Amino acid sequence: MAGTTIPTSTETVAPAALLQLMWLASPALPVGGFSYSEALETAVDSGRVTGEAQAAQWLRDQLQLALGRSDLAAAAQAFVAWQRGDADRIRVLNDWVLSTRESRELRGQTEQMGRSLVEWLKNRAGVDPRLAQLAALPPAPSWPVAFALAAVQTGAPLREALLSFAFGWAENMVQAALKAVPLGQSAGQRILAALVEAIPPAVDHAMTLADHERQAFAPMLAILSSQHETQYSRLFRS
Repeated sequence: MAGTTIPTSTETVAPAALLQLMWLASPALPVGGFSYSEALETAVDSGRVTGEAQAAQWLRDQLQLALGRSDLAAAAQAFVAWQRGDADRIRVLNDWVLSTRESRELRGQTEQMGRSLVEWLKNRAGVDPRLAQLAALPPAPSWPVAFALAAVQTGAPLREALLSFAFGWAENMVQAALKAVPLGQSAGQRILAALVEAIPPAVDHAMTLADHERQAFAPMLAILSSQHETQYSRLFRS
């Protein structure tokens, strides 16, 4: 696949679709995103992140080097595949996401959040046959692929869906930083503002990536995630 073409004109987002994207990005969505730090807790424990500036840099790097080149790109391609009803493509993308989780905790996170979103979608009004396809993905639906279907159901354009995905990640990660570093609320808002500035270009880049350009190569993130499994004191599940 050659990547997803970025629209050249601004697409109007219906109010109902915009509200649903806000809902999907909310920490209150019952998928457990707030319970993961994605190795940030171990970065704090090891002394790599000790304050606001380092936390902001860590999360910005993670957005650009990891999320933007892997999960955002996979979600973009899954969004298009769900729209086209391409079940084979969905399976390939889900397999890729699961195979690129470099620790037990990171794989467990994407599987647990994917399953939880499936259950949430089952409780919404209307019947979507694609939901059964999502639920049946072996061994579990991944979070980016599940989110992509939820976003397609809103009727929102792709770019706005990816902005929602990235902002939901950012808000959860900032909350993790507040607890793990720890930081105050004002510091958290400054970090979130920096991430909000960095998200649109990360989304635009993710939308251009072809299959061979997607990658999840973040060695230190993987090492710290593995170390988190045996960390003595933990607040988070990853």
